[in-house]
Amino acid sequence: MASERTGLEVLREATIVDCDTMDEEVAKKLGKFQDCTSNQAIAYGELSKPKHADLLRASVKDAKDLTNSEHSPSISLAELTIEIAMVRLALKIAPHLTGRVHIQTNPYYSYSTEKTILNSQRIVRIFLYLNPSFDPSRICIKIPSTWEGLMACRALELEGIPTLATTLFALCQAALAAEVGCTYIAPYVNQLKVHFQPGFVDPAKLLSFCVSVQRYYKAVAVTKTKVLPASLTSTEEIFALKGVDHITIAPGLLEQLASPGSAPTTPSLFDQDGSAIEPVPKAKMSYLNDPAAYRLAFARDLNGESAGKLAQAISIFCDMQDKLEQLVTPFLEE
Repeated sequence: MASERTGLEVLREATIVDCDTMDEEVAKKLGKFQDCTSNQAIAYGELSKPKHADLLRASVKDAKDLTNSEHSPSISLAELTIEIAMVRLALKIAPHLTGRVHIQTNPYYSYSTEKTILNSQRIVRIFLYLNPSFDPSRICIKIPSTWEGLMACRALELEGIPTLATTLFALCQAALAAEVGCTYIAPYVNQLKVHFQPGFVDPAKLLSFCVSVQRYYKAVAVTKTKVLPASLTSTEEIFALKGVDHITIAPGLLEQLASPGSAPTTPSLFDQDGSAIEPVPKAKMSYLNDPAAYRLAFARDLNGESAGKLAQAISIFCDMQDKLEQLVTPFLEE
């Protein structure tokens, strides 16, 4: 009976569903998913579990071996251990996916193109160090959507390394991400702090924005860059975006969507005509060769709110990077 269909079944008819977790049990139980996304907060939540103590110890050993080799990286042992541990988690979940695993760069490098590129290249090398047979085309590097981050995406895509422009809140960011050739963009439907500040509800969710960006890409013939909304807080938000290219969903919401009878009863925003969605430019927006124009457009977007959301997200991810370093420190001292 139609009423017994699950939300995941209905969603997967129109949208590619990815899992927003580093817990392989989620992918085993509810997959297969195409991609698996992650970030420093997700990595901290997973690596904090006692069952991963041996994984952290193995990552420390790998970090020390790499640091003592002739190819030793110019980063701290703690930072390298975190990167190796995140890659180890990604390799564990990869067999349960049909597509890519996503690893986010160190948020402290968000305003450095050079450091972001080096960080990304190192992540790819770690994958191949731990598993030489792993297909590098299945690695996607998540990078915060600063100007510097998007320029790093450009360089990496030219090297053949897929990228995702994350923490994206404005059309100018989306336009530039397409110009530099990002494989994905991740508009944040809710400000990141909804997941960290109890009781906070985003007063301006970017649901219609996701629709607008996808329609803009179609209007200006962007074929490579796919829209992958993130930071969702309810199944209602998810159903509102049925028809988007990709969507990444956290474990709790995936469990709800997997229940019989959880199919949506309300229409998607993608089913509404253009008058219900904010109009988008019909001509291609170009910022690639005009950083000053881009910075001004982003600074003015929503009277500065978009820039504030990006800064807030980067700050939260830096806090989580700090927590990851605190988590691995005792293992470094064993």
